[in-house]
Amino acid sequence: MNSKKDYRGRTLCAMLLALTLASCSQPEQPAPPPAEVGIVVIAAQPYEHVIRLPGRVSAFEVSEVRPQIGGIVRSRNFREGASVRAGQVLYEIDPAQARTQYADAQAASASAQARFERYERLIDINGVSRQEYDDARAAANQARAGVDAARINLGYTRVTAPISGVIGASTVTPGALATPSQAEPFAVIQQIDRVYVDMTRSASELLQLRGTAASPRARVRIILPGGEYYPTDGELQFSDVTVNESTGAVRLRALFRNPNRTLLPGMFVNAEVSQAVQQDAILAPQRGVTRNARGEATALVVNAQNVVEERTLETGPTAGDQWVVLSGLNPGDRVIIEGVQRAQAGATVNPVPAGSTTPPPEGPPQQGGGGH
Repeated sequence: MNSKKDYRGRTLCAMLLALTLASCSQPEQPAPPPAEVGIVVIAAQPYEHVIRLPGRVSAFEVSEVRPQIGGIVRSRNFREGASVRAGQVLYEIDPAQARTQYADAQAASASAQARFERYERLIDINGVSRQEYDDARAAANQARAGVDAARINLGYTRVTAPISGVIGASTVTPGALATPSQAEPFAVIQQIDRVYVDMTRSASELLQLRGTAASPRARVRIILPGGEYYPTDGELQFSDVTVNESTGAVRLRALFRNPNRTLLPGMFVNAEVSQAVQQDAILAPQRGVTRNARGEATALVVNAQNVVEERTLETGPTAGDQWVVLSGLNPGDRVIIEGVQRAQAGATVNPVPAGSTTPPPEGPPQQGGGGH
């Protein structure tokens, strides 16, 4: 029995010795290389500070076409939606009554003038009194004024365009009765070769805008309802602003050229108002900025020893696909934007320019099994 125990002990010792020698003979595994990450180098660059405000387009000039005398509309001489020029005849009102009044005024003026001329000859020989002479002269002047008024009214039978622009829908047709005091205009003309864009902002923000704008005529861009930018920039007009007493808001008005009539009155747009240009702004790609558990913006930065550091940032507005960084980054910092999941604070990495990183190796294929 003892011999069997000794044999088993010697066998176990031999096996342990063999395992120990085998483990000592295996070479040590090399340490894995540092993870490769894509970085961008932060540089100071000019940045234009803009604010975005909702706005509405309004015509540069608006004029309502209204009759100055009463009568029956005889004709309409324009096409709705067409361009008209100032002085163009738009409507004609039946001139019969106005012509009669003009003729009566002419006859009355001729009679008064003849009477005055007769009294003028008699005054020299004391044939009439000075009072009668003065009355005759006043009556002649009054009659001439009546002729002028009748001539003007006769001209009003031709309703003309007060301004040049695009005329809208007509509210009357031939045969309608026109009255000088009617509430609804015949039509509305709008000058839209130039247009205004009206925006609202608080009075305090307006003062800030005036203080930071590079010039008193700040540049304004328009974003159309489809999302594209209007091709021509506008100019902010500060001269036509008033403060709303109930809301404290200020109406800002920008002037735009509109030769193709893309901007139509009543259209809602978004306006970007340029406040100032910062020459040394720090911008960081949004891909490299994340949020921690406290909601703070953070970025991973590779230092001179290629060790990853986590920075807490203070960010401002966005500029395209970048954040405006107010604090936390400096020119020359290397921010990781590719391979962020492979980098941790305190780890050594291999930084390469973004876009040139090597894709991580794929894992070993999974062994599938099947039933028999």
